[in-house]
Amino acid sequence: MRRTATLLAVLLCAACGSAESSASAPSSIPASSSAPAPAVPAVPGIEAEAVQLRTDEAVGGQVQVRVTDTGTEPFTVTSVAIDSPGFAPLPDRAVSAAFEPGRTIDLPASYGEAVCDRAAEPAAARLTVVRPDGRAEALRVPLAAEVLGRIHGERCAVRAVLAVADVTVGSLAADGDAVTGTLTLTRADGDDRPVTVTRLQGNVLYDAVATTDLPRTLEAGESTLEVLLEFTMARCDPHALAETKQPYLFLLGLQVGDDDEVPADLPLDQAQRDELAALVDRACA
Repeated sequence: MRRTATLLAVLLCAACGSAESSASAPSSIPASSSAPAPAVPAVPGIEAEAVQLRTDEAVGGQVQVRVTDTGTEPFTVTSVAIDSPGFAPLPDRAVSAAFEPGRTIDLPASYGEAVCDRAAEPAAARLTVVRPDGRAEALRVPLAAEVLGRIHGERCAVRAVLAVADVTVGSLAADGDAVTGTLTLTRADGDDRPVTVTRLQGNVLYDAVATTDLPRTLEAGESTLEVLLEFTMARCDPHALAETKQPYLFLLGLQVGDDDEVPADLPLDQAQRDELAALVDRACA
């Protein structure tokens, strides 16, 4: 089975048009203090791999468990779940997938909150398998999970930055053919390292800029930093309006001290997203 996870989009990239980030996790992320989990024993006749498709990016919080029947008998999978020490467990998802020898089927499975003091691998696909004679088996199949390791690293990198300074967006407001607002960094207690907003990146539908030039730094000894934001339409053509899957994902670059930049999502609540949706009606009419 192919062992390299299919990477069609970077989790923290805005839909379809955003540049991918190659930033690595900051050195402030603690290394796992737990002993590595034991390898998952192979299950004869079944292989599994975690992959992330563009549709998974749009939904958020899920990957595909790509299951292959490598044996000589058919079977049916009736439930699937991710079993990884680096993610909080979630209930099994009911599915109905009939396998023949050699057949590969992608099964959607959600992953829980990242557990940052543990590695994502070794991981398993938790499957309920029904054999041709009707026997049901609960199996843990080794899961090739490079993609889970990437997601885990991204989630924990962002968490490490937010432990130093929280990031919020104030109320967005209409301003002609634009929407304006304020990004605020608020320092957490007990960590006086500088935190820098390195960049703000729009997406295929919206341009997003900081009207106060970036980078801007929350210096040691400062409690808050404010950055003014402005959103305008990048495109109004029907194709862009109809096909954009992640219109409210904006890449925000953050850096703690001399650590590597960490790409994060600009945090927008539903009211703020509604304000951006209203901009489409005003600017693209």
